Amino acid sequence: MNYTQSYTINSNLFQEFLCLLGRVTQGNMIRQMEYLKVENEILRSKLPKRITTTPAEKRRLVKYGLPLGGQIREIISIVNYSTFRRWVKGNIIDKKRPKCGRPRKTSRDIVDIIVRMAKDNKLWGYGRILGELKKLNIRKLSRNTVKRILVRNGIEPSPKRKEDSWDSFIKRHFETLWACDFFTQTVWTALGPKMFHVLFFINIRTRKVYIAGITQNPDKEWVIKAAKSISFIFGDNTKKLIVRDSDKKFPKGFDDLLKPFNAQVQRIPFRSPNLNPYAEGFVGTIRRECLDHFFVFGENHFKYLIREYVDHYLTKRPHSGVDNEPLKYKSERKSGKLKCQTRMGGMIRHYYWG
Repeated sequence: MNYTQSYTINSNLFQEFLCLLGRVTQGNMIRQMEYLKVENEILRSKLPKRITTTPAEKRRLVKYGLPLGGQIREIISIVNYSTFRRWVKGNIIDKKRPKCGRPRKTSRDIVDIIVRMAKDNKLWGYGRILGELKKLNIRKLSRNTVKRILVRNGIEPSPKRKEDSWDSFIKRHFETLWACDFFTQTVWTALGPKMFHVLFFINIRTRKVYIAGITQNPDKEWVIKAAKSISFIFGDNTKKLIVRDSDKKFPKGFDDLLKPFNAQVQRIPFRSPNLNPYAEGFVGTIRRECLDHFFVFGENHFKYLIREYVDHYLTKRPHSGVDNEPLKYKSERKSGKLKCQTRMGGMIRHYYWG
């Protein structure tokens, strides 16, 4: 990235002062979050202590809660976290009617085959799966047996299962997928606080981030000029899909601007940041690890922070999406003494052997 102006800070003491001011602001935000938690507890106390859920509702909660991993512990409120874990282990019992007659047993291998067929073929119903099993000489199974096995494994019937999810859409285009977005930052200037806008692009496969530009006035001319300034990132002729939101800052001709680079733009609905998770993830990362810890004084200071952090992000910061490895930095064998390189008054640290 090339900027016409550079910004340097000669005093680490000044950087430490900015960090201190940032921590005070972060403390206020934490107190606000604590208040909201207490308010939520009060609202929950007005509801019945126990909320009953049907087996189908439990399966839906497991389906959408499991991808959150450990984060579900912080937000789940309808039941205890331990109850949710029992659901995940498959202890969801359908109590519509008591069991009667001889229990049916289906071998684990056949169950795995049925589950695999249902996951691989979203248009296949119970009868279609049963017919495929007969081709494999797997007989003596009924349509209800196939249905029961799929229900136990949290797989929806065909009409619901064939609905394409956004997660599946992302995985299909992962190799050629890009995302772009804006994020804003309040910057203190001689004329008071001003709102600055940052346009960036991120390659989903490589996690590389490109800052297209920073401005107070993201009008049509500026956005088109900023996008053209980094058009080199789309230099190859492979097909690309670029995900963006419906922010009005993207001008009408923005999508057409990318067509010569064999890029198709996929717009997501309003107020749907979860459909652009990689761009939103970068914004959250740069805020948590950098911007939330500083009072930003002037445009040059803001550009300096962005430049320093993005350079660290692209070279030395480990990324969970690429097996916790940096994008460019190659780890060295353990030798010598452990050293630490700091940036921005110690806000960013990089450890290495030297």
